[in-house]
Amino acid sequence: MERTLLIMAAGMGSRYGGNKQIDGMGPHGEMLMFYSIFDAIEAGFTKVVFVIKRDFEERFKELLGTQLEGKIKVEFAFQDLHDLPEGYSVPLERTKPLGTVQAVLTARDLIHEPFAVINADDYYGKTAFKTLISRLNTLQPEGEACMAGYYLKNTVSEHGHVTRGVCSVDEKGKLTAVTETYKIKPFPDGTIRDTEKDPAGVILDPNSLVSMNFFGFTPWLFTMAMERFKSFLASLAPTELKAEYVLPVLVDQLMHSEGLKVDVLPTDSTWFGVTYQEDKPYVQTELLRMHQRGDYPERLF
Repeated sequence: MERTLLIMAAGMGSRYGGNKQIDGMGPHGEMLMFYSIFDAIEAGFTKVVFVIKRDFEERFKELLGTQLEGKIKVEFAFQDLHDLPEGYSVPLERTKPLGTVQAVLTARDLIHEPFAVINADDYYGKTAFKTLISRLNTLQPEGEACMAGYYLKNTVSEHGHVTRGVCSVDEKGKLTAVTETYKIKPFPDGTIRDTEKDPAGVILDPNSLVSMNFFGFTPWLFTMAMERFKSFLASLAPTELKAEYVLPVLVDQLMHSEGLKVDVLPTDSTWFGVTYQEDKPYVQTELLRMHQRGDYPERLF
């Protein structure tokens, strides 16, 4: 039974100041995404699809080398800002990507089985992969999805603001809403606040579950996503240079318009990511600690 892990690795890394997706984080220079691949293989995933920029293909394959040969099937999809459905366009001067929905859509011809989606620059934890694939294996072909839910307090950065999809969940563990919140940061008094509209911030519940873009879908998503991606493009002003269409927003729309049911799978797995250069030493220290206590072998592959 094939199960695919889709890794979004085409981001610009503007806040990080470089290609954080390929920066060495492990004790032997391992890319952070390699830990997700290792955990995914252990959990039972059989294929990985990397979403990258086409002009980065040669360098990426060089870095990847032969490490995954014989361990998991590998394929590539390419995100291009101007690779759009017929009849749509964006300003030529735009450089900012169109968002994670477009990233996922680039793989629509490569994935015909249930699949998970993650970011390349996040560490999700072993338990999260095992929990998610268990639900992935039982999803109905249409109208169902799942999502790993992380506690907000475990996902902020001391070095600047972050974007999180803050989730509302009912008593049955079903997602009822996702509020994409763009400028979340911890304050000196210990609170976590949304500072997008007010520098003083709106206090958020630190135990809120948030989306870290770790979703489980069936191929039904591609049809739904393409329809709404076209609507997003049609809504853009001719001079719009920054608006993005992101997965949590798509999921929220599908819940309300198509009756999509999303199981939120809370996880105590350690989560950390690389948003800023200042995040790197912490990530490196945590990965080294995991190797030292035996969570991972001396070398991943």
